[in-house]
Amino acid sequence: MTNKDIKHAFSHPSERAEATAENALRDRISLRDHIVDVEIGAFQAERGTTQRLKFNIVVEVRPYSDPLDDDVDRILSYDTIAEAIATELSDERLNLLETLAERVAERILHEPRAMRVFVRIEKLDRGPGALGVEIVRTRKDISDGTLEPPEAESLQQPVVVYLSNEALGSDNLSGWIDALVASDAPGVLCVGASDSLAPQSSSSASQRRIDMLAIEQNAWVLAGRDGRCVVVNTRTELDWAMKHQQISVWAPSKMILDAVDGPSVSPRDAKALAVWLAGLLHASELIVVDESKPLNAPVPARQVALTDRTLF
Repeated sequence: MTNKDIKHAFSHPSERAEATAENALRDRISLRDHIVDVEIGAFQAERGTTQRLKFNIVVEVRPYSDPLDDDVDRILSYDTIAEAIATELSDERLNLLETLAERVAERILHEPRAMRVFVRIEKLDRGPGALGVEIVRTRKDISDGTLEPPEAESLQQPVVVYLSNEALGSDNLSGWIDALVASDAPGVLCVGASDSLAPQSSSSASQRRIDMLAIEQNAWVLAGRDGRCVVVNTRTELDWAMKHQQISVWAPSKMILDAVDGPSVSPRDAKALAVWLAGLLHASELIVVDESKPLNAPVPARQVALTDRTLF
């Protein structure tokens, strides 16, 4: 590596863009030193707290062949860059800067005039210096499949089913799952913790994790009772399962911890978590299989008695 290479490696993305410019004439717009407070990071110490991220982004655009007439609607606006950052940060909690950089770059490159983008993101509060990543992506990366475009098709609305422990042990369990498999809608099953007392902690944060893990243990119990039920713990897995008509059993920890606007209820109230998930997924219906009263939910909800053999 030459001294020139080292200089460009640590220079601002705008200087790197100029140094690596292709023969084609391009204009550049940039967002410099854009600082956002956000919760991000894979380490436990980074959960439940925000830290400053600094963004430096340069977008190369095709030159404008016609007069602009000072019309803001004819250009790629600076707001487009800031909105790409805000949108990706609000979508879900992320662990990696690399993931965030890829998503911001992809969103910007789907703008018709954007041809190449430099994205540098730095953590400012993780040590005495700035820790960060920088990526360069082009429109060709999208067309070649390196970056996948946003999903065009909308997911079918699922049916979310909450199973009490009595329902989980019912002889009718297979019949209920048969009904879900036979239906046109993807099914997502939710359970609570088993009736056994979970370990107790004096730390509320630790207890919250313990209670969610207790739910996930029961999710695996359900999966063990019927091989058609697959435990999923990420939104990506859940979306894939819904597209392929797979019966999913929700393990809540990751999605709740990663959610920008997660549920305020305790994990011990598993039915309330099912209500939150049903709203998040825009479920067509929430079915509660136990002997309690029906829940108020942001989607149509009804109760099924333990003696009912089918859900529909």
